[in-house]
Amino acid sequence: MSLSERLDRIPPSGIRRLFELASRYPDAISLGIGEPDFDTPPHIREYAKEALDLGYTHYTPNSGLQMLRDALAGKLRSENSIEADPDRNIMVTVGANQAITLALAAFLRAGEEVLIPSPCFVTHKAAVTIAGGSAVEVDTDESGGFSISSESLSRAVTKKTRCILLNSPNNPTGAVLSRRQLEEVATVAVENGLRVISDEVYEALVYDGNAHVSIASLEGMADRTITINSFSKAYAMTGWRLGYIAADPASIEKMVKLQMYLDACPVAFAQYAAAKALGDPRSMKATESMRIEYQARRDCIYSLLRGIRQFGVSKPGGAFYIFPGIGGMDDLRFSEQVLEKAHVAVVPGSSFGAAGKGHVRIAYTVSSEKLEEAVSRIERVLPSLL
Repeated sequence: MSLSERLDRIPPSGIRRLFELASRYPDAISLGIGEPDFDTPPHIREYAKEALDLGYTHYTPNSGLQMLRDALAGKLRSENSIEADPDRNIMVTVGANQAITLALAAFLRAGEEVLIPSPCFVTHKAAVTIAGGSAVEVDTDESGGFSISSESLSRAVTKKTRCILLNSPNNPTGAVLSRRQLEEVATVAVENGLRVISDEVYEALVYDGNAHVSIASLEGMADRTITINSFSKAYAMTGWRLGYIAADPASIEKMVKLQMYLDACPVAFAQYAAAKALGDPRSMKATESMRIEYQARRDCIYSLLRGIRQFGVSKPGGAFYIFPGIGGMDDLRFSEQVLEKAHVAVVPGSSFGAAGKGHVRIAYTVSSEKLEEAVSRIERVLPSLL
């Protein structure tokens, strides 16, 4: 099957569709796009200006600037307990979405299966399709906070299974996998000879004493895991399109080759700014300030949604999403009607896989005051939707 034919199999993004519809209403409150409402911290912007003045306007190595890979090696060691050689185990990418496709392309063969806990981020299934594989959704346990069990994963393994694609903290549910849960996933991977791709872009946004754990740091998982991260969420740098990968040397070599033919390298001055930001204590302070605000908003929206009798809601442990069940209503119709009647944009849960049906994703990337207003609007029109 050609790449053109694979693209034809990928449906349009439900997230983007609702965002475009919301633009019709000047007073719309958009809870749809998963993007920080904070600007990139001033000191990081200053580093980008410094980079331009220093002449960082040329190609960099396909794997990324040496100074950034060196900084990332230190970050991975100190924050993730991952030992990564900056010259053999790390590459810089054009965001995490590109990184996921690069990772799958490095080892996945046509027709092979990738297990993805569901609900799952829309890009994950699409990337598997683009890489020529088959995405297999493995339902999570909503009553357990959308947790994944080793039993469910094991039952889904077939002769064609090649990989498990994880996302913790999770988009769209906000679920955070504990060390014990990751150890169970690792056991399934080792016993069945599977690779693991771990999307950790929300690692800095965890709440209630939760700790982010990188599965690559677990015993026996270093060479089996491809760890993906980015600067988008932790540093509010979505528009900078800067991500990175830590993996075994053979996989890195193949991914760097593909990046060379796709886009040569990420933007040079953005890489310089990110490298400087990693070594600046103001960055961690800014991230923590954002995390505290997101947690306050999480508490606000959770409390508000619990007050709606028809809804069922799990308290998210991380990221900036909440994924309420809407009492058996059709999630696509609900999202369209709430936008039309209440001018509030939420994303239908079925956009995130079969297990998302009957839910909506709400991004709490707006102020608590706007969250309160949005829920008030939804409650006013809810009787007309039942």
